[in-house]
Amino acid sequence: MEDAVNNAAMHANTVPAPLLVAIDGPAGSGKSSVSRAAADSLGFGILDTGAAYRSLAWAALHSGIDLDDEAAVLALLAGWGFTITLRGEQWVTVALPAAEGGTGEPIDVTAEIRDPAVSGQVSRVSKHPAVREQLNEMFRRIVAQSGLPGVVIEGRDITTVVAPEAPVRILMTASPEVRAQRRAGELAGMSHEQVLADIIARDAKDALVVEFFTPAPGVTLVDTSDLNFEQSVQAVVDIVRAAPSAAEESKQ
Repeated sequence: MEDAVNNAAMHANTVPAPLLVAIDGPAGSGKSSVSRAAADSLGFGILDTGAAYRSLAWAALHSGIDLDDEAAVLALLAGWGFTITLRGEQWVTVALPAAEGGTGEPIDVTAEIRDPAVSGQVSRVSKHPAVREQLNEMFRRIVAQSGLPGVVIEGRDITTVVAPEAPVRILMTASPEVRAQRRAGELAGMSHEQVLADIIARDAKDALVVEFFTPAPGVTLVDTSDLNFEQSVQAVVDIVRAAPSAAEESKQ
């Protein structure tokens, strides 16, 4: 397996490696909003890896390529440009070369990648092993070059593939019913039943490539089914501050 994020970061010459907090979890578990709030509380950056997969799906749709064709998606990855903010309000841009139907100029896709028409296609690009490998390498570079004291990385494969050596690794989950209730409040025009069916279907697809419900050795499970937002954030912050290698950084 290739070097983990913090191994890659240690090669940076100008700043010490960021302290890493890796958070996995299925859709609707609260990992995105909780991770961002916890990062703010700790004074860390936040890397939303799901935004990269959404951006890649958007780029593939925009370019008109077959999302099920791994070689075509890899070719798109080789030519695209992707940026994402790690602090403050999230801002995501994608630049596509002329060969992929773009102009080479960055396009703000922050809002567009949250559209259900894009979200529903993410699994078609994320299912490709080589694509996931390339994106994981990109995540490692982003963190290593961040210059931040710490980064919370949330998304898929984070605790087992992207940052298996992170000093803090958390699997955040919740029951399908609770996750559907949360997501239904975010998605206008969709009922609880529709969102629940979508979550169950997405879980089945995700289960083919990642394990979201059983924490790997060394990974702390946080079930947010019976926790409100503030309690979920505090649970993450407490875990980070309790880690021997994390406590000093989080207090700086």
